[in-house]
Amino acid sequence: MNKSKTMSHEALERVFHEPNRIAIMSALSLADRKGLAFVELKAAGGLTDGNLNNHLATLREAGAVRITKEFVGAKPRTTVFPTAAGLDRFADYLQALARVLQTARAALPARVRRPTSWAARVVPV
Repeated sequence: MNKSKTMSHEALERVFHEPNRIAIMSALSLADRKGLAFVELKAAGGLTDGNLNNHLATLREAGAVRITKEFVGAKPRTTVFPTAAGLDRFADYLQALARVLQTARAALPARVRRPTSWAARVVPV
């Protein structure tokens, strides 16, 4: 395999390269500094409490998110915030993923490439 193709795949940071964690980080990217309540993330991703907890633990250990727990009135509230480093790393991951997808699309035989497909709309890197 071509060295540049291997290198582009190596740039895909494993901590983000999982569909639910991509969804979590995407939602947090949109919320930016405000963060999202646990229940909002759970609903947005269609995840169970346990599944979301596991993904958040992975992202927290990687330094991509920080989690606060507080009481609002008598109810507990867990809020998840993206870290600045986490957002930077996620942006790098998305750029690497775009390069991998563009490389894969370019490698397809011309008969199956579609010029108006989603891949043609990927932002150039």
